Amino acid sequence: MKTTQRRLGLLTKILIAIVLGIACGLFFPAPLVRVFVTINGLFGNYLGFVIPLIILGLIAPAIGELGAGAGKWLAVTTALAYGSTLFAGFMGYVVSMAVLPRVLEGKKVPGLSNPEDALFTPFFKVEMPPVMGVMSALLLAFVVGVALTAIKGGVVQRGLVEFREIIELVIVKTVIPLLPLYIFGIFCNMTAAGEVWNVITTFLGVIVMVFALTIVLLLLQYGVAGAIAHRNPLRMLKTLLPAYATALGTSSSAATIPVTLRQTIASGVSEPVASFVIPLCATIHLAGSTIKITCFSLAVMIIYGMPIHTGTIVGFIMLLGIMMVAAPGVPGGAIMTATALLTSQLGFNEAQVGLMIATYIAIDSFGTATNVTGDAAIATIVDTLVERDGGMPGREAPVVAG
Repeated sequence: MKTTQRRLGLLTKILIAIVLGIACGLFFPAPLVRVFVTINGLFGNYLGFVIPLIILGLIAPAIGELGAGAGKWLAVTTALAYGSTLFAGFMGYVVSMAVLPRVLEGKKVPGLSNPEDALFTPFFKVEMPPVMGVMSALLLAFVVGVALTAIKGGVVQRGLVEFREIIELVIVKTVIPLLPLYIFGIFCNMTAAGEVWNVITTFLGVIVMVFALTIVLLLLQYGVAGAIAHRNPLRMLKTLLPAYATALGTSSSAATIPVTLRQTIASGVSEPVASFVIPLCATIHLAGSTIKITCFSLAVMIIYGMPIHTGTIVGFIMLLGIMMVAAPGVPGGAIMTATALLTSQLGFNEAQVGLMIATYIAIDSFGTATNVTGDAAIATIVDTLVERDGGMPGREAPVVAG
């Protein structure tokens, strides 16, 4: 309940911050705008400091905990989840490149491609260098996490779990409360620079496109699952609508697990497999979030006149699918985790990252609903494979309904 209230409160505060930022940017004098720009600069540097710690603190213990599952089916489920996430990202890339250049034609804002020229500058800066780079944190998290699945590292695992609690506390107590102020400063600055209306108008169209893509993604996921399991995909999808609606209200994959589990079993998946796959996929399967971040990122790059190279986007999507493991359980976790890649891989500046955060959180619930609903499709596939293989080690053989 507390998570839901906090999440809904964050969404409301973000929307209010956007409106107030636009309104205040119309009449705030330049010195006052620069005060908020200075605050944004401090928060942006702080965010850069904690992002590697977030990656290490959330991913490493999560991988270590995955080792407790059935090894073979853990690998199969993880591969399916990662494949689905990659497919969502690449689908978003292909559709965006086919649609957005025409939709966004004439709506570029080259003045904002260099914020030093178009936006107000802070009064002062305080450097906060991170203890390690983003890729170093990611590699360290995987090295430690994978090693923990092979050894009985009880002390190390407990230490990582406590470190994760510290990181989650840092996010909840420092990052999340300051996000509305950060978004306010971004939009206030852009409004004062005279470019915000063009940006908002453009993103409304992108939001509609992304929502349509999430629906198409679910139809494809259930089409594949239905073909493998020889079931009616539309009937399965209809059964999962309560989970979709719950996720819309909570914006939390973790909070929706009980409903998703119940509806997955009701759709014909055996209880042992559903109990194994659904909690796991709530952590590692974020196809809806990936498609949103990919499309929004490309839209920002087109709007700002940034070069788009296929190799760069492919690498971005593949790394994004891995880093999304750190996202569940943290309000706005997907986009907060992705900010490191936005800056390091795509070269986003502070204004572009702030715009990504604002637009993502504004429709966060649709991505979460797509994530959790797609989990049941993966559970259906795994259930069928387990039945054909003779059952999951350590669990009774499932009986597949239908």
